Amino acid sequence: MTAATVSALPALATERPADRPAVEGLIERAFGPGRYAKAAERLREGNRPLLELSYVARQGGEIVGCVRMWPVRIGDTPALLLGPFAVDPACRSRGLGAALVARACEAAQSAGHRLIVLVGDEPYFGPLGFVRAPGLVMPGPVEPRRVLVRAFTPAAADGLAGPVRI
Repeated sequence: MTAATVSALPALATERPADRPAVEGLIERAFGPGRYAKAAERLREGNRPLLELSYVARQGGEIVGCVRMWPVRIGDTPALLLGPFAVDPACRSRGLGAALVARACEAAQSAGHRLIVLVGDEPYFGPLGFVRAPGLVMPGPVEPRRVLVRAFTPAAADGLAGPVRI
């Protein structure tokens, strides 16, 4: 990402409670009703996003991007679930999604969290520090190669295995 690309991106800010309808609308437009069948959705049901670690992108007063973080556990180890994240179609392919994910990860690390798990594509998330996590078990069907983790210290992922749960 070049300096020119970064300066052209909308401003990022932590999600506020008042942002919820716009964020939910953006996520619904991006993923449709099929998102409710995804394994990661089981970890969001009955859970609340950590707004201090969740971010929105605003452009012209409208929310055009979002990323959420949720508290979970991997076995007995505290972790965060990243997702969903969405970018308005008019703002895609400019690095906004990667900027949102990077900012949420920076905030999580600064807040003392050690691990983030997500379900996604390694070619996209790999450059953002995520690697495959073959020992993790999601609550529902998911391709194991899509379960990724980012550890903020080398030891944080040592022996990491087990169910991902609330």
